[in-house]
Amino acid sequence: MEKKVVLITGGSSGIGKSIGTFLTTKGYKVYGTTRTPANYPDFDVFDLIQLDVRDVDSIQDAVSHVIAKEGRLDVLINNAGVGITGPIEETPHEEILKVFDTNFHGPVHMMKAVLPQMRKQGGGTIVNITSIAGYMGLPFRGFYSATKGALGLITEALRMETKDFGVTITNVAPGDFATNIAAGRYHAPVLDGSPYEDKYARTIDSINGDVDSGGDPEQVARAIYSIINKKRPKVHNPVGAFLQKFSLTLKRVLPDKVYEKLLLNHYKL
Repeated sequence: MEKKVVLITGGSSGIGKSIGTFLTTKGYKVYGTTRTPANYPDFDVFDLIQLDVRDVDSIQDAVSHVIAKEGRLDVLINNAGVGITGPIEETPHEEILKVFDTNFHGPVHMMKAVLPQMRKQGGGTIVNITSIAGYMGLPFRGFYSATKGALGLITEALRMETKDFGVTITNVAPGDFATNIAAGRYHAPVLDGSPYEDKYARTIDSINGDVDSGGDPEQVARAIYSIINKKRPKVHNPVGAFLQKFSLTLKRVLPDKVYEKLLLNHYKL
């Protein structure tokens, strides 16, 4: 049986690398992407190609490269993303635009780029990596939550629009996993004398601590492997610790004010 071809954005490290490594062991032909492949001269786990999700021409070039080499593209995993923290009032707007370009506009452009090929070949799967944080507005992570929440809603809409093409679209929402995301996250500065100064500083420490103590990202890889082998995967697939997933159930059943109180207590605000 011919190997299925997978394209993973942000495949050089973290969750993306774990997904690519695991799928390679399962017999998939994997292409991972990074903005600068030259930074990884010894990377030999799977093919690593250049792609910047903020650059539409770069996206088209990478997708065309994979299709030219393999003749098909079976699975797109929209994994590339960046973190951002800060009080909404004090976060520089240029940083807000950057995170939306990477976490939302980039995946949308990726889906637009692969859908014609998937439609032509009669099928395919798109997995959007969102976040458990995308189901709720988290204090000092509002913009991150907004980007991931928006991508989750686009997943729902596009899934219905493409149902007659044999294309499956779903999202995987990880909780906290031990990756290098904290190192690349943009933190709005803690401003001396700001009305948010003390609370924001404490929240940053809490957020970074959650990542450091997070689970093994291979858990996400195994979940995705299971999902792309299902005929009818669910739209929403949270992956993470029990309490993180349970928080989504609480969000659905609790009154808004009660749920808000739980978040305030968690972050000690």
